[in-house]
Amino acid sequence: MDSFAVCISQGMCWQRFETIRAVKVALVFGFFQAVMPLVGFALGVGFSKRIASVDHWMAFAILGIIGGKMIYEGLREEKEVPCDCNCRQSAQINFRKVIALSFATSIDALAAGLIFVPFKDVVFTAVAMIGIVCFVFCFAGIYLGIRFGKNIQINMVLIGGLILIAIGLKILAEHLLSV
Repeated sequence: MDSFAVCISQGMCWQRFETIRAVKVALVFGFFQAVMPLVGFALGVGFSKRIASVDHWMAFAILGIIGGKMIYEGLREEKEVPCDCNCRQSAQINFRKVIALSFATSIDALAAGLIFVPFKDVVFTAVAMIGIVCFVFCFAGIYLGIRFGKNIQINMVLIGGLILIAIGLKILAEHLLSV
């Protein structure tokens, strides 16, 4: 949801929609969102036996913290300027900026990768789906930013935070009820 929101704000800065340009930007965001959980998973595998008894609590805490942070950002009174432009952004992609934004929005995915430690058999499927979904959302976000961005008043960050907390609660409930 962070990447989606960033892509909407970046799309607001574009004069017109260019499919190839949007694909390139969405690919970078999708790549980072897929790779970072994989890195978190790889780091977590090393100490998975030590955390097996508390992994559900860790997943709940990580998703709760990330979701809480997103809710806080979504409810914060001062609204940030959606983009640092005057809507005359050139057709050139500033890959340094795209990579920096992609990395920044995927830091929480690194921590979330720990969630996959007990699910080794599905990690590659999960990260592939994360990358694909992020790509689709970012592509759509750019399009929406260009077409409707200045009129959208939906707080996607708040909604994303609530979804993450709900997922964390689901993981915790499933584990506690199965014991």
